[in-house]
Amino acid sequence: MGAGVIQNQGEGTRRRRRGRGKPQPMSEINVTPFVDVMLVLLIIFMVAAPLLTVGVPVELPKTAAGALPADQEEPLTITITAEGSLQIQTTETARGELIPKLRAIAAERTSDQVFLRADGAVPYSRVMEVMGALNAGGFSNIGLVTDIGGPTLDGQDGAAGGADR
Repeated sequence: MGAGVIQNQGEGTRRRRRGRGKPQPMSEINVTPFVDVMLVLLIIFMVAAPLLTVGVPVELPKTAAGALPADQEEPLTITITAEGSLQIQTTETARGELIPKLRAIAAERTSDQVFLRADGAVPYSRVMEVMGALNAGGFSNIGLVTDIGGPTLDGQDGAAGGADR
């Protein structure tokens, strides 16, 4: 893989001196296997990176809203599933425990931004209750997460999307 042997050929191969007839180690490094391994790792990370996002499977509503700018801190995500259960990141939380947990999280974070993901089947009143709890818990910068490609209300299908304020 790395070092090879160079055969000494020519007129001086039959001399009687010691060490002259021995093969010399090759001093060049073959980087082809290294490049191959790096390309494979690059492909693996490119495929795996989108799978690392925290999320609970919900059917998000589609809108034509643009994406919000990202912070340096990992975003806090609150999810309301179709069954009505609440989850902070991936941890299920009871309704009565939501505000105390949010206050504890807000005390540890530098950003007051939170993303709210709600299944499209969840009633609007339920989403507003959770938004009120987020505000009471210390998070005033709430982003509503949606899927891209929804209606733009001008008669055309939207091409942009991400999150809406």
